[in-house]
Amino acid sequence: MALQSMVPMPKLLHSNAFPTSLSPLPAKLNTVFASDGGFLFCDFVGQRLQSKRTRRRTGVGGGRNPRGLPAKNWSSVKAVLDFERSDIPLKQSNVRSNAQSKVVNLSDIISERGACGVGFIANLENKASHEIIKDALTALGCMEHRGGCGADNDSGDGAGLMTSIPWDLFDNWADKQGIAFLDKLHTGVGMLFLPKDDDSMKEAKAVIVNTFRKEGLEVLGWRPVPVNMSVVGYYAKETMPNIQQVFVRISKEENVDDIERELYICRKLIERAAKSEKWGDELYFCSLSNQTIVYKGMLRSEVLGQFYSDLRSDLYKSPFSIYHRRYSTNTSPRWPLAQPMRLLGHNGEINTIQGNLNWMQSRETSLKSPVWRGRENEICPYGNPKASDSANLDSAAEFLLRSGRTPEEALMILVPEAYKNHPTLMIKYPEVVDFYEYYKGQMEAWDGPALLLFSDGKTVGACLDRNGLRPARYWRTTDNFVYVASEVGVLPMDESKVSAKGRLGPGMMIAVDLQSGQVYENTDVKKRVALSNPYGKWLNEKMRSLKPAKFLSTIVMDNEATLRNQQAHGYSSEDVQMVIETMAAQGKEPTFCMGDDIPLAVLSQKPHILYDYFKQRFAQVTNPAIDPLREGLVMSLEVNIGKRGNILEAGPENASQVVLSSPVLNEGELESLMKDPFLKPQVLPTFFDIRKGVDGSLEKMIKKLCEAADEAVRNGSQLIVLSDRSEELEPTRPAIPILLAVGAVHQHLIQNGLRTSASIVADTAQCFSTHQFACLIGYGASAVCPYLALETCRQWRLSNKTVNLMRNGKMPTVTIEQAQKNFCKIADLTALIWPLFLCSYVLPLYGLFIVMYVTNAVKSGLLKILSKMGISLLSSYCGAQIFEIYGLGKEIVDLSFCGSVSNIGGLSLDELARETLSFWVKAFSEDTAKRLENFGFIQFRPGGEYHGNNPEMSKLLHKAVRQKSESAFSVYQQHLANRPVNVLRDLLEFKSDRPSIPVGKVESAASIVLRFCTGGMSLGAISRETHEAIAIAMNRLGGKSNSGEGGEDPVRWSPLTDVVDGYSPTLPHLKGLQNGDTATMMHNSEIMKLNPRIIYLQVASGRFGVTPTFLVNADQLEIKIAQGAKPGEGGQLPGKKVSAYIARLRNSKPGVPLISPPPHHDIYSIEDLAQLIFDLHQVNPKAKVSVKLVAEAGIGTVASGVAKGNADVVQISGHDGGTGASPISSIKHAGGPWELGLTETHQTLIENGLRERVILRVDGGFKSGVDVLMAAAMGADEYGFGSVAMIATGCVMARICHTNNCPVGVASQREELRARFPGVPGDLVNFFLYVAEEVRGILAQLGYQKLDDIIGRTDLLRPRSISLMKTQKLDLSFILSNVGLPKWSSTAIRNQAVHTNGAVLDDDLLSDPEVSDAIEHEKVVNKTIKIYNVDRAVCGRIAGVVAKKYGDTGFSGQLNITFTGSAGQSFACFLTPGMNIRLVGEANDYVGKGMAGGELVVTPVENTGFCPEDATIVGNTCLYGATGGQIFVRGRAGERFAVRNSLAQAVVEGTGDHCCEYMTGGCVVILGKVGRNVAAGMTGGLAYILDEDDTLIPKVNKEIVKIQRVTAPVGQMQLKNLIEAHIDKTGSSKGSAILKEWDTYLPLFWQLVPPSEEDTPEASAEFGEKAAGQVTLQSA
Repeated sequence: MALQSMVPMPKLLHSNAFPTSLSPLPAKLNTVFASDGGFLFCDFVGQRLQSKRTRRRTGVGGGRNPRGLPAKNWSSVKAVLDFERSDIPLKQSNVRSNAQSKVVNLSDIISERGACGVGFIANLENKASHEIIKDALTALGCMEHRGGCGADNDSGDGAGLMTSIPWDLFDNWADKQGIAFLDKLHTGVGMLFLPKDDDSMKEAKAVIVNTFRKEGLEVLGWRPVPVNMSVVGYYAKETMPNIQQVFVRISKEENVDDIERELYICRKLIERAAKSEKWGDELYFCSLSNQTIVYKGMLRSEVLGQFYSDLRSDLYKSPFSIYHRRYSTNTSPRWPLAQPMRLLGHNGEINTIQGNLNWMQSRETSLKSPVWRGRENEICPYGNPKASDSANLDSAAEFLLRSGRTPEEALMILVPEAYKNHPTLMIKYPEVVDFYEYYKGQMEAWDGPALLLFSDGKTVGACLDRNGLRPARYWRTTDNFVYVASEVGVLPMDESKVSAKGRLGPGMMIAVDLQSGQVYENTDVKKRVALSNPYGKWLNEKMRSLKPAKFLSTIVMDNEATLRNQQAHGYSSEDVQMVIETMAAQGKEPTFCMGDDIPLAVLSQKPHILYDYFKQRFAQVTNPAIDPLREGLVMSLEVNIGKRGNILEAGPENASQVVLSSPVLNEGELESLMKDPFLKPQVLPTFFDIRKGVDGSLEKMIKKLCEAADEAVRNGSQLIVLSDRSEELEPTRPAIPILLAVGAVHQHLIQNGLRTSASIVADTAQCFSTHQFACLIGYGASAVCPYLALETCRQWRLSNKTVNLMRNGKMPTVTIEQAQKNFCKIADLTALIWPLFLCSYVLPLYGLFIVMYVTNAVKSGLLKILSKMGISLLSSYCGAQIFEIYGLGKEIVDLSFCGSVSNIGGLSLDELARETLSFWVKAFSEDTAKRLENFGFIQFRPGGEYHGNNPEMSKLLHKAVRQKSESAFSVYQQHLANRPVNVLRDLLEFKSDRPSIPVGKVESAASIVLRFCTGGMSLGAISRETHEAIAIAMNRLGGKSNSGEGGEDPVRWSPLTDVVDGYSPTLPHLKGLQNGDTATMMHNSEIMKLNPRIIYLQVASGRFGVTPTFLVNADQLEIKIAQGAKPGEGGQLPGKKVSAYIARLRNSKPGVPLISPPPHHDIYSIEDLAQLIFDLHQVNPKAKVSVKLVAEAGIGTVASGVAKGNADVVQISGHDGGTGASPISSIKHAGGPWELGLTETHQTLIENGLRERVILRVDGGFKSGVDVLMAAAMGADEYGFGSVAMIATGCVMARICHTNNCPVGVASQREELRARFPGVPGDLVNFFLYVAEEVRGILAQLGYQKLDDIIGRTDLLRPRSISLMKTQKLDLSFILSNVGLPKWSSTAIRNQAVHTNGAVLDDDLLSDPEVSDAIEHEKVVNKTIKIYNVDRAVCGRIAGVVAKKYGDTGFSGQLNITFTGSAGQSFACFLTPGMNIRLVGEANDYVGKGMAGGELVVTPVENTGFCPEDATIVGNTCLYGATGGQIFVRGRAGERFAVRNSLAQAVVEGTGDHCCEYMTGGCVVILGKVGRNVAAGMTGGLAYILDEDDTLIPKVNKEIVKIQRVTAPVGQMQLKNLIEAHIDKTGSSKGSAILKEWDTYLPLFWQLVPPSEEDTPEASAEFGEKAAGQVTLQSA
């Protein structure tokens, strides 16, 4: 049915813009084991394994049941072959989509995550041999460290092989069974996991046989697969299926593709038939094919071949093999989720999986192809939300393959590369660009880090995602083999037979045609695929691009009408002044600080708009965030409007769409869309009628709206415009919240199979911030016209106040059009990289071209929101629902947000209607003020929203701690007790199961404060005074202080002995000191310290000022994956806060901004995090390693992976924490309450038998002993205090930390402000002692003697009897649920030994008397030793020993160590001066990570069959965070070479993308080709790059650096000296050729110079005369 009034478009648009036109485009497990008192399972002890080749080590796992765990200690385990149930063990609230909904649930998706090690071997002559199987098993065993194990340390997360079908083996079996000869052409082989129960297995077999018979296939026989149960881990054995093979004959088909298709149909029919059976969850086809077979299981790599005896048979032969070792972040891996899948082996994570599955389900009705002969309906669905992201990607790829596409084409469609602005593709391969452009409108990219190996039996290949965030190396030999693997060194190799070595870069693909023996590298593959259809012609004929329309130059509404509209739609004065006007004036999101301390929207007594109930999800551990600024080239906001056609049939009709460069439309652009004749747009007004009462009115109108959209689409409309625009607001017709309307229509169309037939555009007043745009797009809108926000921009620009400010020079002058462009759109700039001409041509013409380069506020904000989840493309974000809901009930979620997690329930539709109405009525009330209300959501104001950190609280706390007054602290406690409900824990209270006891019987305050720690606030972000006062206070208490990012001044290391009257000449800027105080955060071994905190989501090695000495003097090392204030984002310390003192500590330069990237450089995945933990345990085996995460749904799964990765501490931060500067939208709209995150983490770890492995720490808005006890009851062992610790030391919550203008010197580097710092260490000591005494008092009331007794005791909590203003439907069962208690006390967990790396190669070297003597007595020693890829972080422990004894520069001996072979990850990490390391062979990722000195040389073996300068011999992310030393590489490096390099010098003969990224110092020489995005974020140091074919310029990111020839004599000398040293160290033929013809080559070098280096003699010829000859090589 249609809505009553369809508003015609002219009435919607008040436009005097020029008309625009559309033009053609140019060419887990449920067991907990008991523990005996002495049983320790916290260590992953590396076991020594013997092979024919030599010793090998595995970092994780050992023998089966390594500690003799008695079977009686294991509870029974339910089968985990369950694809129909979610694996999240925690009780979820029932806020889920109904059973009939086809929409995917986020809770299903986040329960399965994984990462892996993968590879393939292929014989180019298609010769089958058993040697290939043996090599694949060997290689698999060499990647055990890339996999994971369960709590038994023995059940692997998964390992497997895919090969061609071993017909010899099966013929031999058939002969023995009396079965006739197997006809290879007409026989299919199924590898099945069947139910364990005999009766169920028989029933399953009957269904299978009957289905085959109905399809005309003959079942030839069943073969039980011979297995060795003794090698299976306990967990895996409990869940192990019955494994059998079925053989069928397909006589009616002759073509291989038709045979494969028939087998695919049979499998789909069997799966459908099994669904209704009780054993349906336990039936799974690993493979069913005439070409390939998959052997896999919940096994460790090394036992796969022992488990399946087939794999050891000489009769098992194949011309290729794909191998895979899985690391499941979820610790309940399932047998079916082991890999390879049926087509793919996937190392990575699909971030957009929820949207991908919804869209796949949406297009089921439109998928038609003649090859299916009308049977398409029998083979859907094409995805399964209960399966992993890898399994679903495999399903989609397999469906395309069986529909007639090649594997290469299927993966180009599903996982496209970043083709926009790609110099090579755009110029040389335009047809490939056309292919991608065509399919962009048909299939949303499956976006996320991915190394994909694939085979259909005829082709085997590999491809990498657009970001290149997984390692992939390949090599080819003269005996016609091709190898691809996650690591080099997985197989012994005669280097003389290696004819080529390389790596897959971002978006690249390699394919081997087994039938022809051809190897097709990247562009060859893609060109073949792209030329299959005239995609360019179709695009030119059918695709239209929306031309930019001019913004309106006059206002449309008068001031009163604008005000009424703003009031009706929920705007506040903060929204207008702090958000919209800031974006209009500055073109960027406003920045704020000190976290979010107001109540959740559902708890608030103030009305909130619907968006405030949503929190953005973000990347943590399992996938990396992206940097949208420095790596914007992989990102795009383009979106296609119109019908998505039948993807199975390529044709020009599918190209009939409109391309938008951005989802943000102005009025003129919307009008242009409305005029497109092919789209047949339909406008649906979004208002509800309350004349008959509010109850039921909203639901009734939403249903009518959905019916109208349904009808419009069935009638051919390809564009649904949902509009709340009206000429006159009516009191009884309030606007439906536009997010509710968009979500409801989106979900309705999905469930009715119509979603791909039309796009949704929101024409709304209810959208003005980046979070709101993201919500609308995430729940289905393709574009948004924010008409009221644009009108607000216009009125602001024309206001007298703005005009006067501009006239007086107090604000940059912008036109009315520029103000709107600043808010939403850049004028005609290409996708999302800085235009190459920007620095050179535009900046000098500032006044003229301001519009051309002004930052795009909404656009950049959207990019940031996408990037924090690791998503590159808006088209993939659309409908992906990357949000969590806090405070909406099942009714609303089921209607508009199906599949989103809403764990605490909340508002009903009627309650939401009333909240919406509370805004609407303000527009019609005579009492309403003539200006917008200030709700106080951002800044505290009297009468506004309650803020946890309010002035009264600060004053009461200051009085209590400064006067050391217990009565004053009682007043502070009373203030907190009487506050409005502010956080979820305020809805809970304690209850007890026993009588109270005297306080004297409770553990002491001195014991309790040992569990306290302060937040990681870096020196630089806060002042030296604050940083040191906090450290001294925590050292007095014995608690933990967190250094934050940056180095530490050695003056802080020694106890003070010169204090008189509270003052010390050593620390003259502090008062209140005592003799014996130490200001160190790491050096006192009697006190555990938390240090260093790695600012922004990164490894310890890669942060500023982190050196080996810094690391070895810590008692705890924190890897900060995310922070509460802005999870998923990087950041920077502004140059004005980088004083000379800060710069010295951070090994950087004064005044140069210090950029902290998001964690995508060396934490691409869970196995990379495990590697970083390994690195830190390597350099400092006595330090516990902590991983900081932020609360969000699925955090328990992530934390389980972290625990399996050998972390000692897991820290969960709440969204309300964080002291750093951050965009307002990040502070307000990302992350979740720690109460939910902590509960989920604690209970998931318990359910998976991992809780005893890790200390669980929590922080976020802690202020009192009540907070501590609440956290304890929810499972935390330790408790963090951030903002309140700053307040206790003097912070007055001015919230201007980011401006360097803190009025009391707490967060400023300005000397005159720091002089005002009021704090003394004793204030903070007093605060923590008061909190501890409060804890003691409550424990006594509860009747418990120590904190240990209540940790995890949620049964001691109950809901308070309290009435909330908005709803009484909150469900706290998620927090109050309980799955049991840890087997150990909290104290035992906290006091356990540091986890170990097990036996490592460094220990062998350190036990060598010559080496130990050389270190002890500073002598020279020479050693040569063999190395393998399983030897990881080699030299790290040696460096730690040297640094511990001598510091970073004090060692005068020489350790000359030569390694031969293939080095594992993090080779030569943390080197110190005096360590001269040589590797003859090759290395993997992270070479030279964090090196602080010494020399590192990597060179291939002599007499190679390949050209060294063309070969990749070191991996990705080399030299990460180096602070000194030199590295010479004869060969090429992978992606991100020298990222975050501070001072090291390097020579390399080629690199991948993003080299010199974030570099702040040092010098890099590249004697070969580089990839894209060179020098992004490079603020210091120099780079010299040889450009022989004149292709460098387009590859350089010119945001910061300038490019010039090497003209300065000192620079020429520096370059030449480094090349000479390179030749001397490596024998480089490339270097020799350059020096031989120096005069010819010198003009071919470019020098990249950031502003901080422009006046140095190396970069400026003017300084050359004076400084020539003074440059010397850095000493090793």
